[in-house]
Amino acid sequence: MTQTPHPLSSISSGKKQVIASVADLAAAAGDPDIQTIIVTGDLRDVPAIRLAPGTTLLGSASERPSLRFVPDTDGLCLSMNNTVANLDLIAGADRCALLNDDSVSTLGTLTLRSVNTVGRVRILVRGNIRSGHVEAENLDIVFADARGAQDRPHAYGVDVLQGAFTLWNMQPDADVVITANLSGLSAGRLAAPVRGTGVFVGGAGESGGRLEIQILRTGPIYSNGGIEAGTAGIIAGGVFVVYGSRVDLVDNAGPVTTYGPNDMALDNWGVVDRWISSGKVTTFGPSGVGFVNFGVINSLRVTAPIETFGQGARGFNVYTGTVRSADFDRIVTHGDGAVGVQISQPAGTLIFRRGIETHGSIGDSLVKGVVKQLAANALSIKPGGSAESIRIEGGLRTHGHSAIPLEQEGTIQSLHIDGGLSCAASPEGAA
Repeated sequence: MTQTPHPLSSISSGKKQVIASVADLAAAAGDPDIQTIIVTGDLRDVPAIRLAPGTTLLGSASERPSLRFVPDTDGLCLSMNNTVANLDLIAGADRCALLNDDSVSTLGTLTLRSVNTVGRVRILVRGNIRSGHVEAENLDIVFADARGAQDRPHAYGVDVLQGAFTLWNMQPDADVVITANLSGLSAGRLAAPVRGTGVFVGGAGESGGRLEIQILRTGPIYSNGGIEAGTAGIIAGGVFVVYGSRVDLVDNAGPVTTYGPNDMALDNWGVVDRWISSGKVTTFGPSGVGFVNFGVINSLRVTAPIETFGQGARGFNVYTGTVRSADFDRIVTHGDGAVGVQISQPAGTLIFRRGIETHGSIGDSLVKGVVKQLAANALSIKPGGSAESIRIEGGLRTHGHSAIPLEQEGTIQSLHIDGGLSCAASPEGAA
């Protein structure tokens, strides 16, 4: 078995200072001659701290200290070439436990290892920043509230709430490219989801600054956007790849669960080569979606069920862009207007290993920022939508009036259904 190295083991040597008081921490953080600061013991009433360029901040190897920041202030501010490891950072839920300084010209490499927070982790590339790389490993955001962040990307008729974790290249210049490796990001708890989006990564749009990620691997994600029911112009997500992003691999290694209206558990506006989801995907709330695509995904593999609960809460949608290959376990929806699978753009090969099933009739659902009435059909190919091949093992089943197993208004070149089509209730008005 390969052992995971201790988060302190790869820190370079240099002038070090061990601190045990708030005053010593504040003094050491601003001293450019101190390369490594080692915290011993929990510190309370810590003011906002900015790390000087090149500074590393560590919890001692024998314990896991916490920094509890004073109320109503952001916490630890990174500049460039900083490392933070083996620490708990505790701020107000709606404040940033960790953020970055945008007056520097580059992030250099910002490294987060084995860090837990209460409060947001927010890295925004704006101001003077023109380059940089972010490494995050085993980052757990216990609770945070991002609903108050006013900067929100806009497309497809909606604004997106920022996340408990936000990495966003906001520079309008396409020559500004930020790179990242993000592994082991977790957010929220089963009974206490983060508010806003869970994990948010993005660039500045089709013609702006780009974010290029080699790996985005998440653990358990529990989020609630806290959006008022009936709101048409705002959405949130569990894991949200926003436009201007290119990701080699998204790997949802843990469950992704959302609880609020307009919450998309998994949402893609970017370009993803491979997306793997092995934890169950669940939404609770009207107009939630298990997985929605507006970008490009070359290969999608979902090995655990997608299940949604709520009016208009659909299972899987391709509204813009394309998914060239997708392999699903099972999709089940519960609610009027909750379509199982809806394809509105050309797609490639789609496989459903254990069927598609809906429990609902006609109801309202948010589609591209507009509330529309939809029937809870199991598989719906809309005008302009198509698929090269669809294979369904386990059949198509509906359990509500006016919902049908297969609605085909687009083109399917090859369709194979093993398990049949079942309509438990006749459409309204049928004999």
